[in-house]
Amino acid sequence: MKTVAATEAKNRLGAILDEAQREPIVIRRQDRDIAVVLSMADYERLRAGNIQAFLDLRKEVAAQAAANGLTEERLAEFLTDDDA
Repeated sequence: MKTVAATEAKNRLGAILDEAQREPIVIRRQDRDIAVVLSMADYERLRAGNIQAFLDLRKEVAAQAAANGLTEERLAEFLTDDDA
């Protein structure tokens, strides 16, 4: 992954945006990575992956809950229990 200084990124924004279509660009300021510029396609792929990971986790938790006897009725009891 290519790294550029913040000043260089500011001065070469157009070129940096073009380069980001090929690979993500790390922006550094004062010897710290502060941002990444990436293509919209890469961003959408990451975003979709996070959504799918969440959906997979939700499905796994639901399966474990069902395997342990949690039903819709029992869940409703837990949520309306005044003793909690």
